[in-house]
Amino acid sequence: MKKTIFLLVWALSLFSNEINFNIASKNPTHIMPTDNTEVLSFHNAIKNAVKSVVNISTKTTIKITKNFAIPDLPFPKEFMEPLLKSLPHSKSLKALGSGVILTKDGYIVTNSHVVHGADEIKVTLPHSKKEYKAKIVGIDSDSDLAVIKVNAKNLIPIKIANSKDSLVGDVVFAIGNPFGVGETVTSGIISALNKNRVGLNQYENFIQTDASINPGNSGGALVDSRGALIGINSAIISKSGGNNGVGLAIPANMVINITKKLIEKGKVDRGYMGISISDVTKNLSSIYNHKSGAVIVDIEKNSPASKYGLKRGDLIYEINGQVISDAPSLKSVIGSLSPKTSISIKLERNKKNIIINAVLASKDNELKCSSNQNLDGLNLSSLTNELRYQYRIPRDVNGILITDIKPQSKAEEIGLQVGDVIIQIEDKSVKCIEDIKNLFSQYQNQPKRVYVNRYGEILMFVIK
Repeated sequence: MKKTIFLLVWALSLFSNEINFNIASKNPTHIMPTDNTEVLSFHNAIKNAVKSVVNISTKTTIKITKNFAIPDLPFPKEFMEPLLKSLPHSKSLKALGSGVILTKDGYIVTNSHVVHGADEIKVTLPHSKKEYKAKIVGIDSDSDLAVIKVNAKNLIPIKIANSKDSLVGDVVFAIGNPFGVGETVTSGIISALNKNRVGLNQYENFIQTDASINPGNSGGALVDSRGALIGINSAIISKSGGNNGVGLAIPANMVINITKKLIEKGKVDRGYMGISISDVTKNLSSIYNHKSGAVIVDIEKNSPASKYGLKRGDLIYEINGQVISDAPSLKSVIGSLSPKTSISIKLERNKKNIIINAVLASKDNELKCSSNQNLDGLNLSSLTNELRYQYRIPRDVNGILITDIKPQSKAEEIGLQVGDVIIQIEDKSVKCIEDIKNLFSQYQNQPKRVYVNRYGEILMFVIK
């Protein structure tokens, strides 16, 4: 009876505000074929899912800066000026991606990096040459998700699974538009769950698969053997830019949570505690009875954590009944809750278990970031379309760009290079230059692990 009531409440919450997702059946049975006289085919299972995955093409116009100095030549400078003026002042960049139809009336989910900053977005339905102009409904860069809308009716929405039912070893299919060749389906298995610390976005809880996810697959569907959506393809881990068997997808449960908020409000308001956290390392394990959780290493002034009496050194192991296994899991749990949500925090302090009740504040998603700044021998800049074009940085790479390095500085000594994109410091993803300043200050008297993306390869450096 309790299970029935829970499922009813869960279902009602999904269908509130008249946003009707096509939910797949719950608790699927995981099976393996045993009859070797049969040919195993998933065509009938995934054919409807293929009809729900669209191609997305974008166009972004960037300004070309002309900082040419007219050289001293034996003829008038007026001769050179017309030539310089004739050079193009802007350039149009085109990109391809994929998206997944959520509703019959045209709501489509994709990755934020597919459409962010685009001046024009066009959507092509499967097996069709007709293009639809799309508008952005909402973008959430922290989760790398976005919702766009086309003016169309009677589209085929994808069935959505409960991604918590997914298991390592499940057969999965990646559907998308790799390399712009049209609708493509690749197969593989789930090779890992709950992957984090990749440095791709702020809230990471990826499904990892060996199904081929190539450029253009971003924003497409990862479906199970029933054809039900379990994730949105987001990225690959690769040194060459090609598929090396490590693809990452955003779980369907997170997709539902984020897209509902984007459709309803156009943005995502996340809960905020105001703490810096780390894992229970080997050095810390002897101090605590609990061997997993998130340790508070710093507390911001005038934050909920400060208001309700949390302290440095507290080890949080449970929030509202959800087990906290490490720092990323605490970040994900808090980030999934709305501001003003009441939470019950179970923590360990001086080897004693304590329960603290608190109310979350609001995290401002529209944080104003500095455009550029010098810091410890580094000239840093936020990524713009112009800089992405100049340094050939893909749109799915986010972080802070190194545009210059002071000679004989520590940064140069350890091997950082111009063109590197700083994506993470210790366990914290980097979004703004202010993030780097705060983290450098926080870890001022200890070595700092700095992760950078260098032409698609993730490298780690230690700055002392």
